Amino acid sequence: MKNTTSVCRIFGIKNCDTMKKARAWLDAHQIAYEFHDYRQDGADTELLSEFARHIDWTLLLNKRGTTWRQLDKTEQDAVTDAQSAIRLMSEKPALIKRPVLVSADGRYHLGFKADDYQQFFSLPA
Repeated sequence: MKNTTSVCRIFGIKNCDTMKKARAWLDAHQIAYEFHDYRQDGADTELLSEFARHIDWTLLLNKRGTTWRQLDKTEQDAVTDAQSAIRLMSEKPALIKRPVLVSADGRYHLGFKADDYQQFFSLPA
């Protein structure tokens, strides 16, 4: 039976393959979570500023995806600091690397790798 008390919050986009893998891993390990979908629940500058206090904005900004590649050079070149990156990510949430995982005790983790999650939740190997 799944624990009904949230152990963490996971932020991302519902149909993203990496998000599906991360959520499946949490489900398989019976880790209760709240899911925040940027497209449904938003990704405002306040939320992204909080992320940037814990995760380097250069890691948070996904420059490998289609959304970044579709930006024109002027838009890409305008991203010079955390503030400009946060503003752009709030306008285009697909630019936020996924998932962002936040534990109930305030620890942050970016991305998904099963081994990293195993360690993040202090689960035996």
